[in-house]
Amino acid sequence: MNFSETQVNEILDKLEFQYPDADCALRHESVFQLLVAVVLSAQTTDKSVNVVTKKLFEAYPDARSLAQADQAQVEQMIKRIGMYKTKSKNILALSDILVEKYDGQVPEDYDRLIELPGVGRKTANVVLAVGFGHQRIAVDTHVFRVTNRIGLVKEKDVLKTELALMETLPEERWSRAHHSFIFHGRNCCHARKPDCENCVIGYICEKAGL
Repeated sequence: MNFSETQVNEILDKLEFQYPDADCALRHESVFQLLVAVVLSAQTTDKSVNVVTKKLFEAYPDARSLAQADQAQVEQMIKRIGMYKTKSKNILALSDILVEKYDGQVPEDYDRLIELPGVGRKTANVVLAVGFGHQRIAVDTHVFRVTNRIGLVKEKDVLKTELALMETLPEERWSRAHHSFIFHGRNCCHARKPDCENCVIGYICEKAGL
């Protein structure tokens, strides 16, 4: 199914109406804290990350303090999330780089962001969108599943999905659409048993065929 521009906007309108509070679920008080939280969120729920970052950010609120932290102590603080040893190493290393190269500030630049340890394409896009207000599409498992399932795009991997969505969605709606798709994936369009009967876009969804 090839959606028209009108249909694409209709889908986004329906999702925005259904999830008016769709936004970044990771708690943070600065762009630095957002960056760390997103790095920690890889293959882990946002809820779990919010639990560990509460104490982490109380102890190490900025790049300068975290760069000087003891790795064993940081590991203990975030032990409940997956890959905590690797993630501890990465957030300490990226904090050190931020202090040394950027005076403790997070760079507002994609290429510089992805040079940081533990920061990939998705993380950089989230930081640029949420932290700096850029229009970006960060494709996580929910965005990948929902957009391919409903037929907005038909791609086999995350990068191709992101590039296809950039072609399909109006640029001024990229960031908000990203959050809407995540919320829809969490609340309705589940991986194993999507709730098609109660889906606000089920009538236009390729998979549902309603």
